[in-house]
Amino acid sequence: MGDVTGFLKHRRQTPERRPVPVRLRDWHEVYQPFPEDSIRTQAARCMDCGIPFCNNGCPLGNLIPDWNDLVFRGDWAGAVERLHATNNFPDFTGRLCPAPCEAACVLGINDDAVTIKQVEFEISERAFDEGLLVPVLPTVRTGRRVAVVGSGPAGLAAAQQLTRAGHDVVVFERADRIGGLLRYGIPEFKMEKRYLDRRLAQMEAEGTEFRTNANVGVNVSVEELRDEFDAVVLAGGATVPRDLPVPGRQLDGVHQAMEYLPLSNRVQEGDLEAPPITAEGKRVVIIGGGDTGADCLGTAHRQGAVSIHQLEIMPRPPDSRPAENPWPTWPIIFRTSSAHEEGGERLYSVTTTEFVDDGSGRVRALRGHQVEMVRGDDGSMRFDPVEGSDFELACELVLLAMGFTGAEREGMIDALGVEIDGRGNVARDSEWATSVPGVFVCGDMGRGQSLIVWAIAEGRAAAASVDRYLTGSTALPAVVTPTSR
Repeated sequence: MGDVTGFLKHRRQTPERRPVPVRLRDWHEVYQPFPEDSIRTQAARCMDCGIPFCNNGCPLGNLIPDWNDLVFRGDWAGAVERLHATNNFPDFTGRLCPAPCEAACVLGINDDAVTIKQVEFEISERAFDEGLLVPVLPTVRTGRRVAVVGSGPAGLAAAQQLTRAGHDVVVFERADRIGGLLRYGIPEFKMEKRYLDRRLAQMEAEGTEFRTNANVGVNVSVEELRDEFDAVVLAGGATVPRDLPVPGRQLDGVHQAMEYLPLSNRVQEGDLEAPPITAEGKRVVIIGGGDTGADCLGTAHRQGAVSIHQLEIMPRPPDSRPAENPWPTWPIIFRTSSAHEEGGERLYSVTTTEFVDDGSGRVRALRGHQVEMVRGDDGSMRFDPVEGSDFELACELVLLAMGFTGAEREGMIDALGVEIDGRGNVARDSEWATSVPGVFVCGDMGRGQSLIVWAIAEGRAAAASVDRYLTGSTALPAVVTPTSR
């Protein structure tokens, strides 16, 4: 490392967020620019630690100490090359990944971890701003054709790798624009879609073809796909939302998060003047304390909600690592996202028992009670009601953000006849292959709901297997396996 004592001299620093009253008036990303001297100082905190656990903490195997050192030295071109050697889309992960690499940072044993995610972000932005990132054209053409179904991060990563390997790749997307959840699930304030569009432009220049409004199994037949292509990669995500089957679920005003969030993004795309489902002037309850819940929270703030409560059945996490959650495991601690900073109240250890009708078929309140998490004799966890803890929350909009339960079966999956595993995902072997010859699967569709960094890693690894299947060998890297957890 260029400055082996940097971690002793400098404290962790991250970009400031724009003031809450300012950012709630628009949909732009929340962070202020970070000066170059500041990011080079942060890169200098990377230790010469001998065994860089950050590399292993990252599913992509990012060469983190390498590009930290290059940034510290001011070699941005070298850092761009080294970063993109393992990550197709650091501009996405630098904005959206929760940074398991930082949780595994050796400095994090007894100090604040290196700001790895921010360094990654700055490298990727520098790459575009200074023209350091150009289309990577294949040096050979194999004549083989590959269909990639789904244009989220897993599908895009697989498509880019396979295109660069010389195959003719077509990405099928059932929506009207490419991007999957990156386009219609992630709010604009977390990632402005112009950053997605510039990456898609790079892919198109490399030769990847995109087909939108192409719903395989519905308006594009599975037979057509198998006849036209030598291999198929399923990367459609885990899109079946977890529901809440309690009395009143059918009432107007109770919606899944993924009914709500895409409409807001369509307003930003110019498709709608106003979202059909809006929090404006309403009391809002969000059920689910994860990232999707936080996305709903920030969106509802910007739409002008009167009040927002976010409910979570799990207990409030501790402020620091408990003894049973040691480094380098992912720390289960209390976190405050930009959306939480903007307002709303979080309620922990509560469950919903009923949605209350206002008399006209619309929701007017939510009823629930507190719960206590208890471990049974068999080791399983259950949530027992706390006596006398019943409550009622007035609300006109309820958003269910409780995660996803697996891949949609109707349409493509049923038509292909691929096997489904016990978790509701498409089953795959050690080579990412499904039970149907020539059909592979990666990302959430095979793994279950997970992180963007896992989706990209699986897309890259599946691409290597597809390349080997088509040509007998591959030079494409594959860091993760289908059994990696």
